[in-house]
Amino acid sequence: MAKMKVGVIGATGMVGQRFLTLLENHPYFEVTALVASPRSAGKTYEEALDGRWKMATPLPEKYKKMVIISSDAIDEVKALCSFVFCAVNLKKDEVKELEYAYAKAEIPVVSNNSAHRWTPDVPMVIPEINPEHLEVIAAQRARLGTKRGFIAVKPNCSIQAYVPELTPLRKYGIKEVVATTYQAISGAGKTFKEWPEMIDNIIPFIGGEEEKSEQEPLRVWGKVENGEIVKADDTVITTQCIRVPVTDGHTAAVFVKFENKPTKEQILEDWKNFRGLPQELGLPSAPAQFITYFEEENRPQAKLDRDIYGGMGVTAGRLREDAIYDYKFVGLSHNTLRGAAGGAVLIAELLYKQGYFD
Repeated sequence: MAKMKVGVIGATGMVGQRFLTLLENHPYFEVTALVASPRSAGKTYEEALDGRWKMATPLPEKYKKMVIISSDAIDEVKALCSFVFCAVNLKKDEVKELEYAYAKAEIPVVSNNSAHRWTPDVPMVIPEINPEHLEVIAAQRARLGTKRGFIAVKPNCSIQAYVPELTPLRKYGIKEVVATTYQAISGAGKTFKEWPEMIDNIIPFIGGEEEKSEQEPLRVWGKVENGEIVKADDTVITTQCIRVPVTDGHTAAVFVKFENKPTKEQILEDWKNFRGLPQELGLPSAPAQFITYFEEENRPQAKLDRDIYGGMGVTAGRLREDAIYDYKFVGLSHNTLRGAAGGAVLIAELLYKQGYFD
């Protein structure tokens, strides 16, 4: 079966690079267009990077001599691919305009950016949790006047360290959540070489992260009503987001209060059995076990556990009762895999299987 041709917008950035490593030998998709800012257009990918390859694995040979296309050359991109991943580093309004332009040109967009996360008819999806939100694509297409074109987005990387663990527990009535996230420097698109001031340091502020971490879970848990996604209103979440000297992997310390308090055994069983549509469909990027729980008191650890199931699994540990809240636990996810490029690739695999790219 011929692979579907795909472009990567923002190919020179850290998340764009991660997309390329994930798509190098993908069974469904073949990268045929590398797209970046106009200043990089016309250069080979290797020239445009100018030594800024940030992945631990070498730059794949197949991409080195591909010529960068300008992000505003939409017709040229359309001639080369059937849909695009978007991971550009632009102002939010500029990202919105760019993604709309591609969608209206009948090029579906699977976005890593935050610009459209609160557009009512744009699905923001963690495929194991809310695949039904893809239904709003029909309403979005009607609004845009398109037949193929649409935008789908993935949520913020930090919430994927704790929202997967909370989701199967919502049946017990989650009333309050307190979460502190300890976020890796790759979440800022940086390495220690580029950001030496992060060595031996913690920064107790990440712009915009706390608002995203408190509100985006409610949209993921929301319902589709009249062609729009209406966020859940039955849970209150408060967060603090802290940058820590870790390369990859966002950790969350979580406290949760229920209407109907489950037993610890019930929670562990719910986590063990939590499967979603990606697992049922056997999607290539889907982890066999969505949530893995560690009994050891010193796990999960970013360095040891972020790469579980190719970085697409979520891990948890230290589940115990709390003196103020009902329970507390620690969660971990790989922020540039499950939380960014890998999560977007999984969304694309689901869209592909369900015929949204047809």
